[in-house]
Amino acid sequence: MKVRLATPNDIPALPRIERSAGEAFRGTDQAWIADDIVAEADAYPPLIKAGGVWVAEEDEVVAGFISTQPVAGAFHILELAVGRDHQRKGIGRALMDVALTQARRVGYRAATLTTFRAIPWNAPFYARLGFELLDAPPTALAAILAEEAARGLTDRCAMRLVL
Repeated sequence: MKVRLATPNDIPALPRIERSAGEAFRGTDQAWIADDIVAEADAYPPLIKAGGVWVAEEDEVVAGFISTQPVAGAFHILELAVGRDHQRKGIGRALMDVALTQARRVGYRAATLTTFRAIPWNAPFYARLGFELLDAPPTALAAILAEEAARGLTDRCAMRLVL
């Protein structure tokens, strides 16, 4: 497996990976996520241009990605997705490691994200990586959680990792 910065050529794979990753939600309280709308391809060019998207390749196939952008001075993880056929192989952890290494390299003091509180491969996964639940998220993260709630995403939380 290889993790590298995404290029514009990777863009068509990203929505497919997100849809595939959503299949893992079937059989949970959030099963509707599997049929939900994913980020469209046109959302990625600015993130890629800014150097905020990494992809993981397995056998020369883009198997997963992580997208990030600065939010309120923190390195914010927008999405971490691994295609269903590539899950449980350490790809998500590898993507997170590369992204967080870059965040430290450029001087970020914290990484943040919002995620599902009770889904095992969400908040519990990030907690194992050292992220801590924020009981009182700062304004920018509270606004993201409010936007997510307006889209029907429930049982969400904000987390932070001190870098």
